[in-house]
Amino acid sequence: MTKLGIPEIMVRLYKTLVRPHLEYCVSVWSPRYTKDKELLESVQHTFTRMIKEVRDKDYLNRLKELNLWTLEERRNRADLVELFKMYKRFTAVHFESLFTLDCNNKGTRGHLNKLSKPRCQKDVRKYFSRRIINRWNALYGQTASSSINAFKNRLNKIRMTRMGYL
Repeated sequence: MTKLGIPEIMVRLYKTLVRPHLEYCVSVWSPRYTKDKELLESVQHTFTRMIKEVRDKDYLNRLKELNLWTLEERRNRADLVELFKMYKRFTAVHFESLFTLDCNNKGTRGHLNKLSKPRCQKDVRKYFSRRIINRWNALYGQTASSSINAFKNRLNKIRMTRMGYL
C-alpha cells in the first residue's frame, strides 16, 4: 500500500466533499457571468492555498502540481460530454430539439458533425446550446468516438496539449 502525503489526502478530501457541491447539475445551471465564475473558482483557489507544499506558487502552477483542472475547464468538459451523449442518443433529451447540424459544412475544415449557430434565440432553455457550439465545432473529429469513455479520453489528451482548451 502506498503511503499518501498531506497534499494527496487534502486533494482527495476536496474532490470527495467540496467539488461535488460546486459541480452539481453544472450542465444545467452553469454560471453565465464572469463574477459568478470567479466566485466559484475562488473556492478552489482558496483550497489550493491551504496546502503548504504549493502555497508559494501561482494558481495555475498549484493546479498543475496537484493534478487538478480549473472549474471552468471541468464545466466546459461536462458540457461537451453531455452534448456527446445527446448526439449519440445516450440520453432522453433529443439532440435535434436543441441543435442543428451545419448543412453548409463541406468537410474541408474540422469535422463533419459541426453544429450551426442560430442567429437569435429568446428561449432561455437554449442557453446550453449557445454556449457549447463553438467548443464542439473546434474538436476536429473528436466527435466520431463510439463510447463516452473514448470521448472523455480524447478530451483529456487535448487538454494535456492545450491547457484551457475548453
